[in-house]
Amino acid sequence: MKKRANKVPEEDESLCCCEYVNRHGERSHIAACCCDCEDLDDVCDRFLKRESQKPESISQVTAVVTDRIRVPWLWGGARKVELSVIPPLILLPVLLHLAALHFLLGIVVLTALPGLVLWYYYVTHRKKGRTLFFLSLALFSLAYMFYLFVTEVFPRGDIGPVQLSVVTVGVILTLVALVHTKREPGIVRPKPDDIHSTVTYYSPLADRDHTANGGKQDVTMTAPNRTGSREQSGMELKESNQSNWCPVCRAVQPPRAGHCRICGVCVLRLDHHCVCCVGQANHRSFLLLLVLFLSTSLYGIILVLQSVCPTQPLLTSLLYCPGVYNHYSAALCFTCAWYSSIVTAGLLHLLVTQVINVSHNVTEREARAALRDRTARSACWGLVVHTGVYSRGFRGNWAEFMAMGVKPSPTSLNRTALVALVGAEKLEERENE
Repeated sequence: MKKRANKVPEEDESLCCCEYVNRHGERSHIAACCCDCEDLDDVCDRFLKRESQKPESISQVTAVVTDRIRVPWLWGGARKVELSVIPPLILLPVLLHLAALHFLLGIVVLTALPGLVLWYYYVTHRKKGRTLFFLSLALFSLAYMFYLFVTEVFPRGDIGPVQLSVVTVGVILTLVALVHTKREPGIVRPKPDDIHSTVTYYSPLADRDHTANGGKQDVTMTAPNRTGSREQSGMELKESNQSNWCPVCRAVQPPRAGHCRICGVCVLRLDHHCVCCVGQANHRSFLLLLVLFLSTSLYGIILVLQSVCPTQPLLTSLLYCPGVYNHYSAALCFTCAWYSSIVTAGLLHLLVTQVINVSHNVTEREARAALRDRTARSACWGLVVHTGVYSRGFRGNWAEFMAMGVKPSPTSLNRTALVALVGAEKLEERENE
């Protein structure tokens, strides 16, 4: 079982659709997933010999399994599959079909499913790790609900082609809004002229008289000599302007910008991180995404309840639908309506929070920081947070939100200005001495 994989081929040799380069830089094949399992062999040997496992054994086996889960691809060899995408594809259909067997199972599943999702969100949010679980869950939930609507609800004859067309258009528009939201949140990038800039330092040279040239030294910073002083200048900038300088992105943050520790970038007017960073460039499309999703979901839930519970009023059919579990197809549709209602309630809370924040011209990031520092007024159990810093009235706040776009960054202070500012402060300190 302990075979050696071939080394990476030369540049002129291309990988076939089932080959890939593993984490050790060696050429491998997806059919060899059960070969060369030295880490797994070591774990099994220690288990059979009743020896203690190495601290890193489980993590190494996990890394090997993660690296070997590949799918054939026509260009560039087999592609790696993100493990966080797989659980929603398996668990969601299984749990929904299980919940359709009996109403007690439905109560247990529909209660445990949101709890599991919230627990996973808490774990990933605390570790600040990137995951495709929530994006996969959202996309697959939308696709699977639409699939069941077409295959289970529409054949019952209670839904006409017009209603089906409306739901289909709503799903398509929701996907378009999601694609537009994930394009660009408004990333803060260093200005190109910072790569080659002329900076005036006020500190004298060691081998020259400090009285010459008024104590000034003109230095033209280029990429080679800038690299040598990058760490020192970064520390000076960080100490001189801690609220505006990002040491990770090495860029000056404009007002209201923030660094996302999950994506590892600074974003203009950062609001929060959902399936992607929500910032100045995609905040409006994110709000539109929520509106489209909620509208389509609510309309679909109404159609499903009218089909499986035609004798009950719409407001009570979700809580009381007699005889719905006598037929598995109707029970499955009813369970999916409940699942969609839970998702819709969560996104409705998010939409209400976003609308309130926009009305007060405050981002979610600013609201949390203000509540933590106790510098804001809150009402309705923290749902309404008013900082009073950027607010220009209800109409002014919404006008600013609808008109905002990507602006060049930074606008007020750039890197060169900060370096000159540090030099001016040092000169003033010397004169005072």
